[in-house]
Amino acid sequence: MFRIISLNVNGIRAAARKGFFDWLDKQNADVVCIQETKAQLHQLTDEIYSPSGYFCFYEDAEKKGYSGTAIYTRYKPKKIVRGYGDKEFDKEGRYLEVQLDDINIVSVYLPSGSSGDVRQEAKYRCLNSFGEHLKKLCRRRSEYVICGDWNIVHKEKDIKNWKQNQKNSGCLPEERAWLDKVFGEYGFTDAFRTLPQDDHQYTWWSNRGRAWENNVGWRIDYHVITSGLKDKVKGSMIYRDERFSDHAPVTIDYDWVYAK
Repeated sequence: MFRIISLNVNGIRAAARKGFFDWLDKQNADVVCIQETKAQLHQLTDEIYSPSGYFCFYEDAEKKGYSGTAIYTRYKPKKIVRGYGDKEFDKEGRYLEVQLDDINIVSVYLPSGSSGDVRQEAKYRCLNSFGEHLKKLCRRRSEYVICGDWNIVHKEKDIKNWKQNQKNSGCLPEERAWLDKVFGEYGFTDAFRTLPQDDHQYTWWSNRGRAWENNVGWRIDYHVITSGLKDKVKGSMIYRDERFSDHAPVTIDYDWVYAK
């Protein structure tokens, strides 16, 4: 079994203080994908940020305290890819890829447009360029697991208040149509949805009101997989017993043996 965990930590140092690394130590993950580290590598010298037994890689944003991704892997990668080829978003540390021979893992943090029109337009530019990158990945021989915060819900069942959010970033028809392409034309699969799931499964909750307590959430964090892995998904979990961030960790087990 091959276990991959993904979490938007909304600040890796804050998540550490909330017990994220204590929890992670007990999860027996093969690969861990982290988004929104909000730190520079020189600020992460404490050994807690380099968990024992893992090769650890960070991709920081140029802007301090902003964005950033990371991957921890038990297996030494044959190649590390930093960025996907769009300078506007690569400088924000939004894409990190480790290539492990027959399977490649990506930690991605797509932009939010919730702060206003300027950032929403930037989000659309990112979706356009990232969509072209996804098409290229699908044509490669290796399998891909693209983990992270995609900042878009896909279907009505992925959000508690569907009707009220139709004009809000993350639930806009244009954004959801783009995900339709990812899971249709581009040939990728939403790993979580390959298995039967209970209702009201979300991965992000607003800090306003009592969204967490009342489970008024959005499912915007995904494992997006290539076709060769579609039948390999054997287990999934969104962990809510503790709260390390405004997001919850998404764990998926794959029937995959890494060819060391």
